[in-house]
Amino acid sequence: MPRHVDHDARRRRIADAVCDLIADRGIEGVTLRDVAARAEVSMGAVQRTFPTGDLMLGFALDHIIAKTQERGARRIDTSGSKGSAKTLLSITLQEMSLAGSGQRAEATVWLTFTAAAAVREDFRAVLREHHEKSGKLLAWLIDYGKNAGEIRPDLNTAGETRALRTFVDGITQHFALGLVTTRSAHRLIDDHLRGWWTSREAKTRS
Repeated sequence: MPRHVDHDARRRRIADAVCDLIADRGIEGVTLRDVAARAEVSMGAVQRTFPTGDLMLGFALDHIIAKTQERGARRIDTSGSKGSAKTLLSITLQEMSLAGSGQRAEATVWLTFTAAAAVREDFRAVLREHHEKSGKLLAWLIDYGKNAGEIRPDLNTAGETRALRTFVDGITQHFALGLVTTRSAHRLIDDHLRGWWTSREAKTRS
């Protein structure tokens, strides 16, 4: 009988191998032979899964975004926050920053793709879409916090959303360079948000 192949699992496995190689050597160091060896599959399996190198790299970038979203969703589900805007925002920003324990390689890969996007429209399109979606999520969370009475109603949602994206990108860079630890990166996020809370919310969190 032919062996059943989980194609989604194979794609993720290859994407993980690609990311590992990028973290070690940069995008230029990603070769078909090395990807196959790192993923422990044949070169033919890699080529059947991704007919071109560009498709393979593009999926690896999408894979990082998907992993970040899944990790954030799991943390929120198990946080016991009961809809707290503070917890939702804190976890979301921590995951967006890629500054979690053991995530330095992932942050490095993300920055590598970001740098490459300056000259590659395919990467730029993916990153722009990601920034647009994450911006909408942050704006929704801010407005949610306002409606719940946790966040000051005078806070400018659009302006703070743009500032948050820039702020988080800076943390990713500093984390990848080893300038901040996971603990200090997460503390920076919480310190940034501290001025947003209403007097009532600040008292309940003190």
